[in-house]
Amino acid sequence: MHDTPDTTPPSNRRRPMPPWLNLVLRLVFTVALLAYALRGVEWPSFKALLLQADWRWWAAGMVTAVLVQAVAGVRWAALAKPLGFDFPRRFFVWRFFEGMFFNLCLPGSISGDVIKAYRVGDTTSRRLLAGCSVLADRLTGLSALAVLGGAALAARKYDLSLPVTLVVAAALLAVVLVVFLVAVSFLDRIVALVPEGSPGRGVLSQLLPYQQRPSVIAKAVAWSFVVQAGGAVGVALSARALGVDQPLSVWFSVVPLVALLMVLPVNIGGFGVREESMKFLLSQEGVPSDRAVGVALLWGLSTIIIGLVGGVLFLLDREPTTTAAKLPED
Repeated sequence: MHDTPDTTPPSNRRRPMPPWLNLVLRLVFTVALLAYALRGVEWPSFKALLLQADWRWWAAGMVTAVLVQAVAGVRWAALAKPLGFDFPRRFFVWRFFEGMFFNLCLPGSISGDVIKAYRVGDTTSRRLLAGCSVLADRLTGLSALAVLGGAALAARKYDLSLPVTLVVAAALLAVVLVVFLVAVSFLDRIVALVPEGSPGRGVLSQLLPYQQRPSVIAKAVAWSFVVQAGGAVGVALSARALGVDQPLSVWFSVVPLVALLMVLPVNIGGFGVREESMKFLLSQEGVPSDRAVGVALLWGLSTIIIGLVGGVLFLLDREPTTTAAKLPED
């Protein structure tokens, strides 16, 4: 009896990259980006610049950054509660800071979003729904980022007065709100198009509270303006520590652009991307490269400290979500 030869064609599927290799590559890329951003820096003068810094301004920027993250946690709570996550606001603020820690440790600036969704939900379906609330939180944040940055860029390019700039911002905001409200109004029709019994239909149907309460989205966008404006103010305060004093319109355009670039999952913690982007954008305002890099590093230092605070909070509360749900309401 002869063995039948195996004629099964080999699989064309590529083997996934091992997680450790992915991390190593991103670490290497981060170091390379930092080295590229720091090229040409005269280290003796750069060291003198840091030694002469007024760290009180940086401390003010640091406090502002912490408050901004707390407000962002409140915004997330406003979006998550209509979906059935009826936890205290401080629960969401706590989890938001935890997400900052994992953003610091993992590739890209959205890695912490996955952890936040995992920490809020206690089952697979609940975690998926929590992920939807995190996505909604991101989208409202990006919309405010676009409005703020767009209005600031228009003001700088066309030398607009403050009243005209406010009109431009209001027009952009109106467009954003219309887009959100139209999208939310079609949720029930989208659900009807998904086959019954499919997991996607179940998840989408749980988003219908947004359609019933469109004001939730509008309030989240309003919170997002506080977050994005506060983030720009925090960087502006830190910049004053190094003697970089630019109008707020500059920071309202520069910081959102840099924040958008840091979302790209090509490095860790945004390092390298932040420094090179700040150096390029601030050079358009006549800021020397060493001071621009210094501002970026101070911004990064604030991010590291906030992330470490989130790490401590994570270590202090690793209990399952069901236990956290028993916390008293605010």
